[in-house]
Amino acid sequence: MARQISYTFKNQHKIINFSYDKYRDMYEAVAAAEGIDLRAFLAMEQQVAMTAKRGAAVKNYRQQEFARMGFANIAFVRDEH
Repeated sequence: MARQISYTFKNQHKIINFSYDKYRDMYEAVAAAEGIDLRAFLAMEQQVAMTAKRGAAVKNYRQQEFARMGFANIAFVRDEH
C-alpha cells in the first residue's frame, strides 16, 4: 500500500507519495519535494540530539525549523475504506 503525505508549503496545500525505502521520515520527503537542502539542518539536529536530555527537544527543534522554512500541517494521509 502506498503512503502519502499531506502538507502545506508557503500557503499551498500539497500531497506527495512517500516510501521508507527512499526517505528516513516525512520531513525529509517534504523537503526533497520542495528542493530544500537539509544538510545543515540534519547536522544541527544531530547536535541537539547529543546534548538534549529528552527526545522532545529534537522533535521541538524539527517542528520549529520546518515552520521557519514555510512548512505546516505535515502528516501522513489516512486511508479510509
